[in-house]
Amino acid sequence: MTLARVVTFEGVSTDRMDELKREMQSGEPPVDIPAQEVIMLHDPEAGTSIALVFFENEDDYRRGDEALNAMPSDGTPGRRASVGKYEVAVHFKR
Repeated sequence: MTLARVVTFEGVSTDRMDELKREMQSGEPPVDIPAQEVIMLHDPEAGTSIALVFFENEDDYRRGDEALNAMPSDGTPGRRASVGKYEVAVHFKR
């Protein structure tokens, strides 16, 4: 069962999102975050962002959740507004 960690952020600037994009594209994914896939959405007008982090199973989710919760605030897109755990019911990709 695939699980998704869905996090909303506030106070997210376009400059910060550009910086995160460069960091994520140029580096290796952190070993302590066993994510299958990461999708970042950004609404520049509202200054908000949503991070979707997909995990293959409950153990991977737990490990990733612990590592992400321990991350310093300067490693996030903005102020964390909410965190949710979801089962992925449908995932369609062409």
